[in-house]
Amino acid sequence: MNLHDAKTFQPGDLSFSHFGFFVADLSRMAAFYKGALRFTQTDCGDLGAVQLVFLSRDPSEHHQVVLVSGRPEAVPGQMVFNPINQISFRVPDLATLRRYHARLLEHGATDMQPATHGNAISIYCRDPEGNRIEVFTDTPWYCDQPLREPIDFAQTDAEIMARAEAIARRFPKFRTRAAWQQEMAEQMARDQSEIGDKSEIGDRPRFPQSRK
Repeated sequence: MNLHDAKTFQPGDLSFSHFGFFVADLSRMAAFYKGALRFTQTDCGDLGAVQLVFLSRDPSEHHQVVLVSGRPEAVPGQMVFNPINQISFRVPDLATLRRYHARLLEHGATDMQPATHGNAISIYCRDPEGNRIEVFTDTPWYCDQPLREPIDFAQTDAEIMARAEAIARRFPKFRTRAAWQQEMAEQMARDQSEIGDKSEIGDRPRFPQSRK
C-alpha cells in the first residue's frame, strides 16, 4: 500500500454483496435454492435475451444469489464455460462509488458501464482477465427487477439520484426500500419456517412480460 492509498483507505467502504452465475435449467436451480437452502425469490424477469431469478435470505439484501439463464452444455474438447456472471461489491454512498470508478480505471479496468437499477447506482467493468465486477450503492427505493439503464457520471450526484428515482417510479412495484424490506422480512420468515407451506418452495419462477 503506497502513501496515497494509506491516506484514503477506509476499511469499511467496500463489502461483498452478491454473486450471479449462469445455469442451464433455471426452474430446477431456483427450486433447489428455495427448497434446500430456504432462499426467498424476491424478483424474476427478462433482461434482454436472458432470464434472471433473484434470491435472498436477508430482507436488507434484494439479492444474495442471482441465477442467470444461458449456461451451455459442456462439449468434450472445448474450453470449459465460466459459469460466473459477476461478482458484486457494495459501497456506502455515491461519493465512494465515484472514487472506486476512478481507481478501477486507473488500475486498468475495461468496459466501464455506469448504470442504475432504480434501487441502486452501479458501475460495471472487466478485470484484466475479463471477469465482470459490479460496485454499487443502494438508493432509498425499490422497483421491479431486473432493470438496468445507463447513467452519466459527468452529472452531479443530485442529477444522478433524480434520474434513478424517476426511472424507479415508472414501475408498478415502486415503493420505499424500508417498505419493501418489511414485506420481505415477513415473506422470508414464512419461507424459512420449518412449518411453512412447503408447496410454495419449489414453484417454478413466474416471469412477467418482457420489458426489452
